[in-house]
Amino acid sequence: MPTTPTTTQQLSGRLTRDQLRQAALTGELRSVLLAVVDTQGRLKGKAYDAEYFVRHFVDGQSEAEMCGYVLATDIEMTPLDGLDLAGWESGFGDVRVAPHLASARTVPWLPHTALVFADAVTPDGNTALPVAPSTMLARQLDLLADAGLSVKVGLETEFLVYQGTLAQATAIGFRGLTPVTCDNRDYSLDQPAHLVRYTQRLATLLRRAGSPIEAVKTEGAPGQVEITLPYGDPVEAVRGQVLLKAAARAAADRMRLVPTFMAAPTTGVGSGLHLHLSLWDDGASRMATGDQPEELSEVGRGAVAGLLAALPVLAPLWAPNVNSYKRFRPRSFAPTRYCWGRDNRSCAVRVVGHGPSLHLEVRLPGADSNAYLALAAAVAAMRHGIAAGLKPPAPVTGNGYRTTAGPQLPGNLGKAVELFASSTLASTLLGEDVVHHYDTLARAELAAHETRVTDLELVRGFAQT
Repeated sequence: MPTTPTTTQQLSGRLTRDQLRQAALTGELRSVLLAVVDTQGRLKGKAYDAEYFVRHFVDGQSEAEMCGYVLATDIEMTPLDGLDLAGWESGFGDVRVAPHLASARTVPWLPHTALVFADAVTPDGNTALPVAPSTMLARQLDLLADAGLSVKVGLETEFLVYQGTLAQATAIGFRGLTPVTCDNRDYSLDQPAHLVRYTQRLATLLRRAGSPIEAVKTEGAPGQVEITLPYGDPVEAVRGQVLLKAAARAAADRMRLVPTFMAAPTTGVGSGLHLHLSLWDDGASRMATGDQPEELSEVGRGAVAGLLAALPVLAPLWAPNVNSYKRFRPRSFAPTRYCWGRDNRSCAVRVVGHGPSLHLEVRLPGADSNAYLALAAAVAAMRHGIAAGLKPPAPVTGNGYRTTAGPQLPGNLGKAVELFASSTLASTLLGEDVVHHYDTLARAELAAHETRVTDLELVRGFAQT
């Protein structure tokens, strides 16, 4: 009896092993992307022939490999010196790639293509690479589980959308771009038709990739959009963020638009990646007290205290770029001090909700951050606060930009790196090898900016010196 062809509709979303086999057999699936998430939060890997992938990685015992340098470069994929994982001294050898077949899903912006997330492991295949973002997050989640807790996560991402193509934006040096909206459209339901088409297209792509969104809203800056992803499993949350960035670019490209996830794409404009977090034990939230559903429990207070104590020394994980620090300005809705408050958007940590919905919103990471690393830092910080029995300071009840409560955020990446590299707490929470790796990456980012002539230098000095 002939095999019934698998339809595109049947392939939409998450894929089982049987669906992978069937789709490869019928030709509906022609390529499978086997990808790790790099230190910048991007998908890196190879596109395998679908039949080969099924034969060797689904039904067989073959081992995939890729050059270890994918986890040892700067944002422009420049190989770096001083890293143990890969370098000129070691010859840039391979690492093994272990697929998570349960993560298989369609990639609706690429024809006849599926994606499988993977972990980078040592060449012998026995140990996950400690510096890989997926490993770092998995380790923190395991340590949290050892303490009898799990975390639920929801992400909100802001980004800007401009008219034109990426090639056009590149040709003019990313200056003078025209946003898709011309004014403050925060919470507006009166949106331009082309922006509605774009966000609807983006939502459709993500739903068909098995990572649906929860909501869309326009934001305060011209052309700014916020996407809310569903609350739940932490690994699915960060995978959803990676897919969101890829889908946002794919949807924009088809409509002659171009998005950016820079933390501060223009002076006075900032885009954040807000982490909504709650801690659970055996299906019950541990955030609120039993008799006062809007008050934090001892676990919740320890989590807040840990975030305020540890995130200052982990800043390169949630603010990794020179540009990241230009988002932290007074009256910007981005924090300027490490403080917390009840439903207070001027604080670094906002406590919101009540009862089972009571949770923490960490407002520090920018849209440029790697969600795996930002979440790993937050989980490590909460775990530290709870284990050490830390108590939070008094909450800020007014304007967080006028308070003196809590230390100020570092004004630049250089200051953040010095705190990170010299911190015993950072090494204790992450491991010395991880701190060394990300310290090296951050210093490479600083070095890339030291020799570049900026527009501001020309404006201030061209005719005046």
